[in-house]
Order: sequence, then C-alpha cells, then structure tokens
Amino acid sequence: MNSLPGSPVTRVSDCDVLVIGGGPAGSTAAALLAQRGYRVTLLEKAHHPRFHIGESLLPANLPLLDKLGVADAVKTIGMEKWGAEFVSPWHDHKQPFEFAEAMDKSMPMAYQVRRSEFDEILIRNAARKNTRVAEGCLVRDVNFLPGNEGALVQARHDDGSNETVRTRFVIDASGRDTFLGNRFKAKQRNTRHNSAAIYAHFTGAGRNQGKAEGNITLYWFEHGWFWFIPLADGASSVGAVVWPHYLKTRRKKTLEQFFLETIALCKPLNARLKHARLISTVEAAGNYSYVCDRTHGDSYLLLGDAYTFIDPVFSSGVMLAMQSAFAGAEAVDTCLRHPQQAAAALKKFDRAMRVGPKVFSWFIYRVTNPTLRNMFMEPRNFFRVKEALLSVLAGDVFGKTRIGMPLLIFKGFYYVTSVFNFNRTLKAWRMRRNNIRPVDETGAAIQ
Repeated sequence: MNSLPGSPVTRVSDCDVLVIGGGPAGSTAAALLAQRGYRVTLLEKAHHPRFHIGESLLPANLPLLDKLGVADAVKTIGMEKWGAEFVSPWHDHKQPFEFAEAMDKSMPMAYQVRRSEFDEILIRNAARKNTRVAEGCLVRDVNFLPGNEGALVQARHDDGSNETVRTRFVIDASGRDTFLGNRFKAKQRNTRHNSAAIYAHFTGAGRNQGKAEGNITLYWFEHGWFWFIPLADGASSVGAVVWPHYLKTRRKKTLEQFFLETIALCKPLNARLKHARLISTVEAAGNYSYVCDRTHGDSYLLLGDAYTFIDPVFSSGVMLAMQSAFAGAEAVDTCLRHPQQAAAALKKFDRAMRVGPKVFSWFIYRVTNPTLRNMFMEPRNFFRVKEALLSVLAGDVFGKTRIGMPLLIFKGFYYVTSVFNFNRTLKAWRMRRNNIRPVDETGAAIQ
C-alpha cells in the first residue's frame, strides 16, 4: 500500500481479468473465467442484494443457469412462467402464448424472479468459483496500456480507500452506466427507437389461475405498453414503457401520481390492480434506447447493456446479458491463452453480440404498429410462423433452431399486409416517427 500522511489509503493489486459490474453479465463472465483458472476481480459499485428492474427470464436462460450450476438456486426463488399473454384495447380478447408450442419443445418454461435475489445468486456463485468480488467499489478510470498490455483501473471503495488494479483484460458489464461507452464517447442514441419507463411493485394484484399464474402480461395502450410480472412472494412488478414526450407531460405531478394516472388509462390493467397496494417507490428511467459503436477493443469487451439496450418488451435483457457473457468469456480465454487467434475470436464475439439485438429489434420497432399488433392478437401457424414467433419470445434466436425461413415468411406477410392497408400504415409510421423524437426537459422536440 502507498499513501501520503492524511490521504486515503491506496491499494495495489493485479489480476488477469477485471470485470466492471456485478449484474447478470458481469457475474456470469467472472464465474466462467475463474472456473477456467484465471485470476478474476469483479468490482461492483453497489452492495447485493440491491433492487433492479427486469424480473422476467426467458426459457433460453435455463440452459445457461444449468451450465453455471445455479439452476436449483434460481428455482427456489422463481415463479414458474409457462408463457406470455397480450392484451389490446383494439381487440375483444386476450391472446396467450405458451412456450411449449415453440419450434424447440425442450424449453417450455422460464421464471419470474426478484432481481435482488437472482443477481445475488449469480454474484455469490462467481465468488465461490474464486472470483475476487469487491462490492461498494466504484470504478473511476481505466487507462489502457500500449501494445495490448492490459490496463490500469482506478477504483474507490466505499470505506474511502482507493485501489489501482493492473489487469490483462477489462470486461465492461456496467449495464446502463455504460462505463467504457461513455469514456470513449461510443454510446449513441438509437435513432430508430426512443422510450422511457415508469415502474413499481404492488401487492394484492389480480392473478391468473393455475399454470398461467406466472405468465407475463403485456398491455398495449395509447402511449405505449405496460408489463405485468407476478413474483413468487405475492408481489407484482408493473411498468409502463412510454414515449419520452408523454413522460414529460407530468409537469408538477409526483411520479407516483403520474404513474397511477397512467395505469388508469389502461382499463384491463387498472381493473387487475383495483385491490392492489403500492409497496415500492415509483421510479423512472429515460434514455432507454442506445447502442455503442463497438463491442470490443484492445484488451476490453462490452457485455449486455453496456453495449446496447433497446426496449424490454420481450424480456430479453437478462438472457442477452448472460448469453453475451458466455460469448465474451470464450473470446477472452482465446485472447489471453492464444494471442495469435485474438482477432478471429473478437470477430466471432462481435457477430454473437449483434445477433440478439438484431432479431428482437425488428419486432421492437414495430410492436405498436397496428399490423404487427393484429398478427400477435390473431396468430396463425401457416408455414410454422407461429412456432417461430414463439421461439423468438422464448429467446431461441442464436441458431440452435431453424427459425429463419418461417420468420422471413412472417415478415413478408407483415409487409404485404402493410401495403394493402397503406393509409393505416402511413398514419402509423408518421405517428411513430413523431413519438420517438428526442425531447428536452420541457417536452419540446429537439431539432
């Protein structure tokens, strides 16, 4: 340790891989690399358990949990989720989907989880596998060394001490903090989408009966859509994903008052919450849709939300984060063990990082379009298109199942239907273009 009299203590350490962030991406990557024998340090600014939104897992998460050795632990905290249902004010029915009807019948269910519990399971698993985990430790700077010689990472612990870590490789899993994305000015607003979220937990909300109790429900309404996620302890996560200019209309109202008034605009959800009680602080998140202009660089990778986030409509966040961690751990292992193969490994990692967002984004950009909404509310399985759609909803998008042709047919039908309803399509396109415009603090459009 080196310090001047009266100055904060400075620790010095070294490792093979330093991971920024202890969410699903960071904890997964740390566990996988530590298991391969690397000296891994994980720095997390908060202390677990800590609140986080995004409680709905996908069936594609379950094989990853098995590989990490945490499947049983997650099962004990999870609410079984066998499907999803969609509710539209423009239709007189709700439309359920069951994952068991997807093309791959081996992944029929997933879980709803409290992220505080789920994320703690993952980070403790990383520690058990010999990752050095430092919570309450904020990364303040990263200085990359010339010649791909790694980096010096500056961090501050919440006891006031500082630490300098010499590492061979940096993994940025800082989530929406996008630490390296901001540092390199690589983070860009997604010009094709723009949304904000308001969310909270309730108790006493109405639930489905039987096997469908744990299903996630998506409600469309005039300003966007709502999620309803039932949790195992009786609580329910409710959130509204809205156009940013709508969020700005709350003016002097409290966020809680504005959220409850927004829920009242969706009659089916409002009825479900008639006897419910708010049990958490209402929170909001803006700047919801972004992408970094790179997935990696010399001696670093970006994982999960540290690279991109579009919209939570298909509950893909945790699955994509963990999937990126598996791909990232493979790439880092190759870079450190076989440097001559690093370029090929990073190119493969880059391709893997872009697959999920590309598949999901096509649907996300159109989810409020009346043509796509009608296709969700009145699904048909000609040429197995419904099975392929369910495979997407299950997170089975990484080439394991041959869904390419049925999805292409689905998209073709969407485009043909849009052309035949040209006036409606044009109106919807203009409305969406207006809705996704960036706004300033007053709610006015930014030119």
